Amino acid sequence: MGVRLVYETHSVTVDNEIGIATGRLPGELSRLGRELAVGLGLRRRDVDVVYCSDLRRAVETAEIAFPDGGKEIRLDARLRECDYGIYNGRPVSEVAALRSRYIDAPWPGGQSYRDVVAATASFLVECMREWQGRTVLVIAHSANRWALLNLLEGVPLEELVDAPFRWRPWWEFRVSTWPVRHGQGAVPKDGLRTSQSL
Repeated sequence: MGVRLVYETHSVTVDNEIGIATGRLPGELSRLGRELAVGLGLRRRDVDVVYCSDLRRAVETAEIAFPDGGKEIRLDARLRECDYGIYNGRPVSEVAALRSRYIDAPWPGGQSYRDVVAATASFLVECMREWQGRTVLVIAHSANRWALLNLLEGVPLEELVDAPFRWRPWWEFRVSTWPVRHGQGAVPKDGLRTSQSL
């Protein structure tokens, strides 16, 4: 049966608009972000459950999208943005230039992108166990999207962290089997069936 997993990045923040890499800081939605969060809720009425990073900007996105208990919202610390350590809250241009250094090594005072992949994998194991045949919405951050693409599509983190940013409204995965972890990467086992679409 598998799980239909829909990933959406938290809505636009004040930091996004001024070019700040928020990292593990809470963040706050901008006026535009609050408007876009309403639209997210309208297009995601069909989901069975919402999993959300417990960082404020993601929680705010979920609360605006699904007010008054319209959907069950589960906060999950495993869906947090990568912790940039001393670089949390620094300009995006500064952080982006350093990303490839911290795929396996942790950011100074923070964590590595490989740590985010491990946390996301742990989340997915539970998701696959609990939500077979259902639709799960994940509201999280860019590092979690990279982790999903690494785990479910086999895209190397080295390509993901340095790829030019191309905005998309969401990513969708149909996951019917689970990839096998090998060494430093995630390699889909034979027969892994996933699809990604707008």
